[in-house]
Amino acid sequence: MTLFTTDDCMLCAQLKKQFDLSAMDVRVEVLGNNDAGALAHLAWHGLVERARKALPILVLDDSSALHEFGHIQSQLLDRAVRFGVAAQHQNKQAGCESGSCALQ
Repeated sequence: MTLFTTDDCMLCAQLKKQFDLSAMDVRVEVLGNNDAGALAHLAWHGLVERARKALPILVLDDSSALHEFGHIQSQLLDRAVRFGVAAQHQNKQAGCESGSCALQ
């Protein structure tokens, strides 16, 4: 499972704060920091155009992808339970009014 993020994405930061992603065997790929490997991995999944519209994107083990924050959060909550990893409770979803939650 891979979570594609950017450094200045509020939604991405919320997920990284809420979950111990490494303990859940979720790989985090940060886009936009000159990491050609992360961009190539995103392209391999055919998600570059989608990432230009919105991040985060969660690619599941079956290579399907979740784009909506609520669905991503729900999937990660389920995974945290399966892995026996505590997740921090989040009362509200962060916003992306700045438009930074996308691949620039």
